[in-house]
Amino acid sequence: MSIFSFINPLHFSPQKKFWKWFVKHRKVLFEFEKDRENIFDNLAAEMNKVHPALTFEFGPILKNRAREFVISAGGIKEVFPFVQALYDAAPNLPEWSFIKFRPRRKFINDIKFDRILIKVSDVYYRIFKDQDKVGLIMFIEGCNNANKDIYRNIGYLFLDDALGEYDVEMKVGFIEIESKESKYFGEAQPLLNLAQHFDEYYEL
Repeated sequence: MSIFSFINPLHFSPQKKFWKWFVKHRKVLFEFEKDRENIFDNLAAEMNKVHPALTFEFGPILKNRAREFVISAGGIKEVFPFVQALYDAAPNLPEWSFIKFRPRRKFINDIKFDRILIKVSDVYYRIFKDQDKVGLIMFIEGCNNANKDIYRNIGYLFLDDALGEYDVEMKVGFIEIESKESKYFGEAQPLLNLAQHFDEYYEL
């Protein structure tokens, strides 16, 4: 039997190689603000070796002095297993808090996309039943037929913040983007109510 038969193939997995690189550069990554563009480029290049659709987010430094590092599939459900595998292989580093999938945000920020700034206070929604999932119509100030593709991207960004990446892909069915002039707007609620409403509706 070859001596190579005794070597664990996971030692050479893309996930293990990524975390080996991460550990080596963890101090620089923790202080990414000092050289954001260069550090992000290098980090993205290493993460793309695991899967080209994987992306990341850095969170704030928490009270325990650890910094959040979010592993995201970029909203692509087929990439979820790669997020899970990378998360499962993560080392135990006291100064880091690793999170799989973009989480819900307690405070939803305004979003600027393609030079368009949308305030969260200008975003509303309605919930519908969509078989075993939840369907959503989002109403965004300024949306029209000419710019609906852009506003659809903005809507997904707001949804990820409101519900988290996993729930958006796994529990949400249809998503429609409309203006406030839509005939369906009558019973709409502010986006800030969505998380609680969504959880209550999904448990019905």
